[in-house]
Amino acid sequence: MTGGSRVVVIDNGGGLLKAGFGGDKDPIAVVPNCIAKSPGSNANSKKWLAADQLQAQDVDVTGMTLRRPIDRGYLINTEVQREVWERVLRSLLQVDPTNSSLLLVEPQFNPPGLQHATDELVFEEFGFNSLCVADAPSLVRLYEASRQPSLFHTQCSLVVDCGFSFTHASPVLQNFTLNYAVRRMDLGGKALTNYLKELVSYRSLNVMDETLLIDDAKEKLCFVSLDVPRDLRLASLSFKDNPFRCSYILPDGITYKKGFVKDLDEARRYCSLPVEGELDKKDGDSDTVKDRKKPELSQNVTSCVFVTCRILLGII
Repeated sequence: MTGGSRVVVIDNGGGLLKAGFGGDKDPIAVVPNCIAKSPGSNANSKKWLAADQLQAQDVDVTGMTLRRPIDRGYLINTEVQREVWERVLRSLLQVDPTNSSLLLVEPQFNPPGLQHATDELVFEEFGFNSLCVADAPSLVRLYEASRQPSLFHTQCSLVVDCGFSFTHASPVLQNFTLNYAVRRMDLGGKALTNYLKELVSYRSLNVMDETLLIDDAKEKLCFVSLDVPRDLRLASLSFKDNPFRCSYILPDGITYKKGFVKDLDEARRYCSLPVEGELDKKDGDSDTVKDRKKPELSQNVTSCVFVTCRILLGII
């Protein structure tokens, strides 16, 4: 490269897009790879939020309509992708593509037709000087070797890439991915988000249309267990003794525009009211809760069949 040209690196994932410059330790931008429009917008409105605009604190993401450029791991909507890249390159990286080269991470087994569409987007829409396309496993191998020089002497390695749409297990030999031995499983972060939406919708409230919200809750609260039997045993404990207990506050559109994890120690800073029966006794009212002879909540629940009773007691 000549002059002031720079190498722009884009990891064009199905869920998140990571972008930065070659040689930097960390990416400059990690943003949703999608555009969205709030439910209150006019149906004919062209005002779509893209990339980092969805992460702004004053933007309410509840009920938003999403459009993603990538489906099942492959770029199928170049118009949406152009809007996302335009936002990332112009506003976040603040770089002129016509004076830059691009290193693009593309999915494995990308069909030739989609490769051609990507080339048109890179050269005709943005005008990059040059393009280098690489798959994630070979780049990961090079990155790890730069961090651990001892890996340079290792001829082969196995890279497991868990992405948004699928998971790949790729053997890498001398920094080249052995495509004939790659195995793909159609399970990724999107499937886990959809499963979490089903769990919450069945147990609490309907969140089937809240993809961004539940995805945020998943990334902040969920973890990969390294000891499944132990963690399942701990998760079955009561809320008080459960080390995994947590609270996620949903946005209300007024006070909170974004969901967030609540500090469990925060409750100690607030006064808790005594139960209603104790209030009646302290006020000298002879008509206490016990004297009213009305069915208690627990009696209403326990009057149901056993299976339904456990579900009702668990979601109060």
